[in-house]
Formats: sequence, structure tokens, C-alpha cells
Amino acid sequence: MIQIIAGLKGSGKTKRLIDLTNKTARESASDVIFLDDDNRYMFDVDHKVRFINAEDYHINNADMFIGFLCGMLSSNFDIGTIFIDAFLKLSHTPLEESEAVMNTLNALTVKHGVNFVLSLSADPETLPAFMKEYLV
Repeated sequence: MIQIIAGLKGSGKTKRLIDLTNKTARESASDVIFLDDDNRYMFDVDHKVRFINAEDYHINNADMFIGFLCGMLSSNFDIGTIFIDAFLKLSHTPLEESEAVMNTLNALTVKHGVNFVLSLSADPETLPAFMKEYLV
């Protein structure tokens, strides 16, 4: 399953994402990952969550981003949910060109049973149709 938390800058997306991460970590038997672009929220997520600063791994484009996710999934079969803050920034993909990345995430969800929860800075009303179905 893919879920998207969208909103303009300052609308509380990250707070909502962190709250959902912590709730999932408390209730899930699976491993939970929180992927961000810096360490700012490292101490806000539950200690059971694997916090990853993606900037440490020099991800420069969408293919590298997908490869990074696939590497995590191939090395840990117990991952149940991956939370991704600043999805468009981390995937290095403009909103209007993100359909291929979303399709790949959907394929990973189906094949590996992993859930993705994404936050992105965009007006929910102006999201492309291929993203609107995932809005929460």
C-alpha cells in the first residue's frame, strides 16, 4: 500500500508523518524505516525505527533512489513500512515526472508486501491523477 501526505510548506506534513511512524513502530511486528534528507528528526522517531539520512548515501537521481530502496528490501525481508519525508526531493524527481517512480513503488508493494508512506510538498488539489488515489 502507498499513502501520500501532501501539503504546502508549513502545513504539518512531517509532524503527521512522524506521529504515524511512531504509531506504526509501536503496533507493528515488522521493521519500520524512516527515510529523510537530514538528521533533524532523528530523535523524534521511536528508537525501534531505523532512521536513515539519505544524504549520507549520495543519491543523485530517481534510479539511484529506487536502487537504494531495493537494496534495503533485498537485505531485510522483515521491512513492513518505509516512511519517506520530502519524497520529491529524495527521489530527485519533479512532481509531473514522478509517475514512473510511483509505479515502481507500487510494484515493490505488490511483490514484497511493504508499505510506503510519503510526504511531499505540494497542494493536494493540484496533484496529478496518478497520485490522488494515494492521498490520506
